[in-house]
Amino acid sequence: MERDVGVAETLIAAARQLSARLATLHFAPPVTHTYDPLTYAWAAHEMYLRRYAAGHRRVVFLGMNPGPFGMVQCGVPFGEIAAVRDWLGIVAEVQQPAPENPWRPIEGFACIRSEVSGRRLWGLFRERFASAESFFDEHFVANYCPLAFFERGRNLTPDKLPADEATALRSACDAHLQALVAALQPQWVIGVGAFAAVRASTALAGTGVRIGRVLHPSPASPAANRGWAEVASKQLLALGVWQ
Repeated sequence: MERDVGVAETLIAAARQLSARLATLHFAPPVTHTYDPLTYAWAAHEMYLRRYAAGHRRVVFLGMNPGPFGMVQCGVPFGEIAAVRDWLGIVAEVQQPAPENPWRPIEGFACIRSEVSGRRLWGLFRERFASAESFFDEHFVANYCPLAFFERGRNLTPDKLPADEATALRSACDAHLQALVAALQPQWVIGVGAFAAVRASTALAGTGVRIGRVLHPSPASPAANRGWAEVASKQLLALGVWQ
């Protein structure tokens, strides 16, 4: 991979700024707990940016927000523990958030639960590109929102927030996405699922970046459960993102 340390430093600063801005927001019930892995799992996230965001990338895959057994545990987008540890080569100490959600404890890299969406996403990339270095030569994976929201043990997605809370959240996340795209200078931003694609279209309007979408790999999606990797590959080939 061609490396430009300045790009990684820009994204590290942008992530810290986003985290600080989001820390000023408040979320009313039914949200009982909010996790920001850019704080307690910062060491792994910074390692991810330094290793894999040091230069321009042709394609950025954009997820919605962290999953409870993925980025919530390890600080890496779609962060299936086995994939992050064994394929990306990232392992770092994860702190305990305060307050911790007793229904969703943070176990860090010791978490044995599988983040199915991440297993499917990184599994496709590993199958197609073999090495992480080959994949990241032209690609990067990010999340639109770094916060995870819970109603006790139930995961709440950002699209379910009340309008006033969603407006403040989207303002911060749009600004960060704009900064990320300005640094990485991709030709494509691919929303992993409808929410991310819509947010990318809105935040990046007028930039010239092409926006696409692939099916979300969530196990809650019957279509994804019928062979997500094949469907997503066909979508990327049809868009012209892959050849």
